[in-house]
Amino acid sequence: MSKAIKLIAAFKYKNEFKDGYPLVTEESVQRIPKGIEEGAVIELTDESGRFIGKGYYGKQNKGRGWILSRNPQETFDEAFFANKFKEALKKREALFHDPETTAFRVFNGEGDGIGGITIDYYDGFYVISWYSEGVYSFRNTVIQALMNSADVKGLYEKKRFAVKGTYIEDDDFVAGERASFPLMVKENGISFPIYLNDGAMVGVFLDQRHVRKTIRDKYAKGKTVLNTFSYTGAFSAAAALGGAVKTTSVDLANRSKSKTIEMFSVNGIDFEAQDIIVEDVFNYFKYAVRKQLKFDMVILDPPSFARSKKHTFSARKDYPELLAQAIQITEKNGIIVASSNCSTFNMKKFKDFIKKAFTQTGDRYKILEEFTLPEDFRTIKEFKEGDYLKVAFIQKL
Repeated sequence: MSKAIKLIAAFKYKNEFKDGYPLVTEESVQRIPKGIEEGAVIELTDESGRFIGKGYYGKQNKGRGWILSRNPQETFDEAFFANKFKEALKKREALFHDPETTAFRVFNGEGDGIGGITIDYYDGFYVISWYSEGVYSFRNTVIQALMNSADVKGLYEKKRFAVKGTYIEDDDFVAGERASFPLMVKENGISFPIYLNDGAMVGVFLDQRHVRKTIRDKYAKGKTVLNTFSYTGAFSAAAALGGAVKTTSVDLANRSKSKTIEMFSVNGIDFEAQDIIVEDVFNYFKYAVRKQLKFDMVILDPPSFARSKKHTFSARKDYPELLAQAIQITEKNGIIVASSNCSTFNMKKFKDFIKKAFTQTGDRYKILEEFTLPEDFRTIKEFKEGDYLKVAFIQKL
């Protein structure tokens, strides 16, 4: 292996790194040498040359690499990755033994010790997502380590990094046996049709597992439910299975309709008794206000950033306004499930957004419960950005 490239921590970031912060950025080091290759091993020191950590160079959003070890002698070989995978798998043992749930995350990047990769499990099949060319350079070693650490029926991969100005979302079959699609998995007894060969979005966002269960088990019975940015209709199906009188699913993507019909069908729900609408959510809100429609429950889970012909939405700037529109079409004593996966603000800031929206509409509210990431989406306290999910069940009083 070629010699590690030395990087010196910038003075103001030095203590953060020493405390265990794992992400290397342009501003967190004094200088990144020109021509450094993706996947190069880096060694981080302070200005006195004292060793801080060792990792790899890889461009991931604003990141420039990850610290993977605090041991100066560490080599990133198959044994290194296998140890990390075995530890991670052991921590998910309870999920592996749950017959009602056959889809979950088995390795969550920096939360399990290797920033830049995640691994998800779908009833025997594994999917590795690579978030930089740098970590992808370890591909063969990582795959070998995983195949030797877990009982892998079949392996797929997703490349989630930009190369020469294009954004890659490959979905290659890698090893083992190919899955038949849709691959049927379960989450708390809810069925999900999964397509591991169909781009980055395979059919379910696994981080909302506890939220879907809570909607089904505690809040849906007897309610009319509006599910916005509904994607495959997973929240709608959870609500219908929980006894909702009717669900309305709204999403701009044309394929959301067929995906939602499929989601209802595999769960034995009559999709014709539900409303599935292909429409810009912002337009739908205006329509609902105009028609004086009201719902007992409104589910609001927008992407961090979205663009349609007429609207650009950024969660960081526009969430309060979006929530204010949802409040207007929620019945008195109704529930709003407000969710954001935007990593640039925390739960405290999210609650400020909620307060701002209710101040704008002049309504009172009460937060009934809050959710962050489920236990399989492991995070570390030194990297707060990794704990990105914020969900509040809000009652409009």
